[in-house]
Amino acid sequence: MLPLNDVTVFEMAGLAPAPFAGMILADFGAKVIRVDRPNSTHVDLLSRNKQSIALDMKNPASIQLFKSLITKADILLDPFRPGVMEKLGLGPSVLLEINPTLIFARLSGYGQTGSSSMAAGHDINYLAISGVLEMLGRKGEAPAFPMNLLADFAGGGLMCVMGILIALYERSRSGKGQIVDANLTSGTAYLNSFPYLMRQQGLIWSDERGSNMLDSGAHFYEVYKTKDDRYMAVGAIEPQFYAELLHGLGLDKQSDLPGQLETEHWPSMKARFTEIFATKTQLEWTQIFDGTDACVTPVLSTEESIPGYTPNSHSSEPKQHYWPRQALPPHPAPLLSRTPARFVSDKPTLLQGGAHSVQILSDFGLTSKEIESLIHTGAIYDISNSNL
Repeated sequence: MLPLNDVTVFEMAGLAPAPFAGMILADFGAKVIRVDRPNSTHVDLLSRNKQSIALDMKNPASIQLFKSLITKADILLDPFRPGVMEKLGLGPSVLLEINPTLIFARLSGYGQTGSSSMAAGHDINYLAISGVLEMLGRKGEAPAFPMNLLADFAGGGLMCVMGILIALYERSRSGKGQIVDANLTSGTAYLNSFPYLMRQQGLIWSDERGSNMLDSGAHFYEVYKTKDDRYMAVGAIEPQFYAELLHGLGLDKQSDLPGQLETEHWPSMKARFTEIFATKTQLEWTQIFDGTDACVTPVLSTEESIPGYTPNSHSSEPKQHYWPRQALPPHPAPLLSRTPARFVSDKPTLLQGGAHSVQILSDFGLTSKEIESLIHTGAIYDISNSNL
């Protein structure tokens, strides 16, 4: 039994944050139904374990059908700009009247209200407004953005799932649904709580980007190139870990080393570390630091293991690669001991719009005659129907 087995989710087809939220819910057992447009060319790379129904939301019959389906739903994922669902006649005031237990989860860039709520934006814009982007990057350089991971997926999709689960838990006591407003700007700002508070309280954090311990200022929290043009990641913050790092680099016997936290020496120590890491390959450094607490690891892609390397090679255990020694394709996290998530294939799943329209309506109790009528009127689209 999966933990969300009895939960039904309708996910309005959209871009990255909402599909990611839907995928998480589906991975842990929820029945997630993506609502696509007829003949949609939308490609969702986050569609595993989902079903698709294609509805023509310009057709009154489709709107009425959707309202009837939502009476049996637990969650609605709304990825649109504020007001879109209201224009369809499917806003939260309408749907919560139909289904008072519904959790109406809204994912937007800047929130549902305010002067910026209708503005277009992407991950980089939400990072900028949230105050996070200004803190990312190296000293003397422009702010650096980490792909679209922070705002879209962490501050957006993942934060939305957290809100949904909180609302589900509260519903188990009150019996009432509610609206979850998961906007990407506020969610990203929330992620920034720790560095924000450090800066506000003046705790080893300066306003100058790239000059602090965790933002590329320190030599012991950095990425270094190896002899074979690969990289090693170093995160030896604690003194005992730093001592292990110095030992692995062959510097522990040198008496002229400055103190770890003497910031004026960080640039020169970084130059020294750069020279040393360039003398060996990534594999050689991995073998040196494996099994230690130096907090030094190879930088891998998601498709590779460490070439030619088996961890704990001295052990009698079968020689296999396991996470985190291998950058496996991402699997559901966290791990649950009694009710784990669904098994995830390494092959991506692409879900065609309308792939399960007939099956979904049948599961919701509609008769074959009713379904045929909806197909005939164009209210729904099913890719398996040869007459379409």
